[in-house]
Amino acid sequence: MDHIIFAIPLLLGIDFYAYQPVKILSGKKTPAFKKWAKWIYWSIPVIILLGFFIYGFIDDFLIGRNVRYAILLLFTFNYLPKVFIVIFLLIHDSIGILRWVIRKFSAKRDQKKLEGKPISRSEFISKAALISAGAPLAMMGFGIVRGAHDYQLRRKQVFLKNLPQAFDGIKIGHISDIHTGSFFSKTAVQGGIDILMNEKPDVVFFTGDLVNNVTSEVKDYINIFDKVRAPLGVFSSTGNHDYGDYAQWFSEKAKVKNFEDLKEAHKLMGYDLLLNENRHISLGGDKLGIIGVENWGAGRFSKHGDLDAAMQNTDDYAVKLLLSHDPSHWDAQVLGKTDIDLMFAGHTHGFQMGVEVGDFKWSPSQYLYKQWADLYQEGEQYLYVNRGYGYIGYPGRIGIMPEVTMIELKKG
Repeated sequence: MDHIIFAIPLLLGIDFYAYQPVKILSGKKTPAFKKWAKWIYWSIPVIILLGFFIYGFIDDFLIGRNVRYAILLLFTFNYLPKVFIVIFLLIHDSIGILRWVIRKFSAKRDQKKLEGKPISRSEFISKAALISAGAPLAMMGFGIVRGAHDYQLRRKQVFLKNLPQAFDGIKIGHISDIHTGSFFSKTAVQGGIDILMNEKPDVVFFTGDLVNNVTSEVKDYINIFDKVRAPLGVFSSTGNHDYGDYAQWFSEKAKVKNFEDLKEAHKLMGYDLLLNENRHISLGGDKLGIIGVENWGAGRFSKHGDLDAAMQNTDDYAVKLLLSHDPSHWDAQVLGKTDIDLMFAGHTHGFQMGVEVGDFKWSPSQYLYKQWADLYQEGEQYLYVNRGYGYIGYPGRIGIMPEVTMIELKKG
């Protein structure tokens, strides 16, 4: 709760500064209108502060996940537009200060030539409020309505010199970060699975975060994700959200039971969940190793993975593929330290917001993760970071769309 307490003065400062357009635009209205405008404006920050209290002190099972997501959504819709308003006001006020300095020290006193027609503060604020608050709200709304389930099929080829001839051209489907607890449209979710299955993958990998907080979230979606099938199997690993670490439990036994339920859910969907272990698939007498670790990242998230245990008895595999949720695992324990050829990850979601145009891509994710989306190569080792199938927090995506990946392995 400490970081929340420290954030409150900053948030209130944004609220007070962004209140100026409301105050000015309602200045010529009736006293009753001004009263209601003020009450409505300030009721939202009060609700958010109450939501922070709920986040920190009230048990998850008492409030339910929908209340938590409503608080997150309200927070985003309240403060993102206000940040834009504050930026406009700061620019306006900075220009005003600059003009005052010029008037004070300029030898030219003809202010009409110097300044031109002045713009009143109330006129500027009203326009800034409409433009700066309306644009991000529209963008966020579009991101929910269209972006949340606008699944993008991405195809990549990876050339591995040790790839057995029998596996040359094998197609691997890859999805990650399903987050069933966030979904609001079964039809749309099914659409993404249809895209995957239409590609007829030979094998499918899922790299963790099936749920947000508790395993019960997946119950209504098992009959969708169990449609994922492939001739050589469907293999999965766990992510940081799969362990119930973000829920409050009445007992440690209940938390353990939640994880057992998660493993059962993978089984019901037909996924072979790899918990610090490995499997192999065979074609024409050749074997390809599939290694799966529990969540392990270099950052603050829980570390359950044991790569050494997962790689036991894999020396005979000419090619080794690793399923590991957090891409920071690659630099920390895989790259240059193992003979793993290709690692599959997710976790970042590409921040669910950013810009991708051609080969150019930008997202706030890149300031947190060195590898945050797409294919990376160092020497003869590769990492693919999936942008995620679902979403969490903000129930949409802007610029960084949900992803279904097809990776073709080629000998070379």
